[in-house]
Amino acid sequence: MAELPAWMVLLSPLPPDAVPERKFVATAEQIANGTDGPIAGWENLTVHLSLPGVGLRHVLIVLDGAGRVIAGGDHVMVAREEMRDGVEYTISDHENIGGRFEEDGSFRGTRWKTHTAGPADSDEPGATESTPSTPTDEEVAALRRVVADVMSRDADRRSR
Repeated sequence: MAELPAWMVLLSPLPPDAVPERKFVATAEQIANGTDGPIAGWENLTVHLSLPGVGLRHVLIVLDGAGRVIAGGDHVMVAREEMRDGVEYTISDHENIGGRFEEDGSFRGTRWKTHTAGPADSDEPGATESTPSTPTDEEVAALRRVVADVMSRDADRRSR
């Protein structure tokens, strides 16, 4: 498999052309009925990056009605095909970190690594191994940098 660009690594800096999208947080009923209006003024900022046929990265930030960051996450998924004993397998590896930024400055969240593998020609999901862990201080600091970057890009975009 070809080497992935640096931005496809969890918690890595985003590419210069990544643009956040701002949307209201809505209930499932609002979405189903097509009605507008945020829940308590909450919004989210998302950045979607993808490499067709290889993977994606999704950064999500939740803002309360006052515009304060209350939650954030970074998710990277990489997919590939691989031959095993003459059978083609579809492999996907997910890494993510997400959680809540508390008012006291602390972070409450989880880091996950998930690996799924199954025969490519099967309609059944492959075997999945998922491992949660407590984010390290360095990982939380890196998530805060990604969040600050997205917030800055959103502010720049909105000021134009």
